[in-house]
Amino acid sequence: MTEKSSGNMQGGITPMQQMLASGTGALFTSLFVTPLDVVKIRLQAQRTPFSKGKCFLYCNGLMDHLYVCQNGNSCTAWYKTPTRFTGTLDAFVKIIRYEGIRSLWSGLPPTLVMAVPATVIYFTSYDQLRDLLRAKLDSQARYIPLVAGAVARLGAVTVISPLELIRTKMQSRQLSYRELRVCIQSAVAQDGWFSLWRGWGPTVLRDVPFSALYWYNYELVKDWLCTRFCLTEATFMVSFAAGAISGTVAAILTLPFDVVKTQRQIQLGDMETLQVATPRSSSTWLLMQKIRAESGTRGLFAGFLPRVIKVAPACAIMISTYEFGKAFFQKMNQERQLDNV
Repeated sequence: MTEKSSGNMQGGITPMQQMLASGTGALFTSLFVTPLDVVKIRLQAQRTPFSKGKCFLYCNGLMDHLYVCQNGNSCTAWYKTPTRFTGTLDAFVKIIRYEGIRSLWSGLPPTLVMAVPATVIYFTSYDQLRDLLRAKLDSQARYIPLVAGAVARLGAVTVISPLELIRTKMQSRQLSYRELRVCIQSAVAQDGWFSLWRGWGPTVLRDVPFSALYWYNYELVKDWLCTRFCLTEATFMVSFAAGAISGTVAAILTLPFDVVKTQRQIQLGDMETLQVATPRSSSTWLLMQKIRAESGTRGLFAGFLPRVIKVAPACAIMISTYEFGKAFFQKMNQERQLDNV
């Protein structure tokens, strides 16, 4: 897309239009990716049934959320029917047949309250920072997307991290808003304000490098594809392909941090729900050493295929929808300008 600046407009669109485009992309991504994770969780629970208070991770394609099983095997809305599945395709068919198609989006609405704002902050901040750095440095340097992506993700994680912790507290203890306020005040009085950012470290350690690598490769692949096919600007399919490729590369390179982050997030959930004390020696580096000692280097790359299968389409759908939305608003603004001439 052509870069131009007019008042508070970046790349021909306003920040509000960028927010609308990223919000729309977030909704489309969650609608497409959530069923994959719901089926994964159902198959996982079939192999190892969740006990009461058990925590498990749920991904809607935008971010990971900690869910707490409140009622043992019934697990609120997750297990309405004790159906047996023989595989992924069988699970899709039987969930739709016996529980209704809406069950493929179990648990989605509460997570969107966190995931959509986080995505809007992240994508809008990235575009604003990238354009600001390019303007200030008067440069199209390759490192600019890398820096902008890392800083934008750092900001989004910092804003959302305490809100996600609060959501976990509400779900695990079934607190009213008044009880939640007392609970937070008690935690702050006991451990200080930083206690609201528990789990921030491992999340940053995974998400910031992922975002830096993702945006660096996305801009690189997008430009290469445009040159390869003699395009003046990226089409929907170019954005889709560039998003899938860059998402795959970033997912593979940051997989060890994802393994550690998953374990730390489950530990945090257990601490909130079962009142289990967190091990003192649970720094990210020590946890990586422990995993390597127990399972070898392969242990740090556990879940390689499921992560790539989940991340690649999520990145492709999100970025292509976002770019399509921006192109739509850019065209609309240009037509308005022509009408006003």
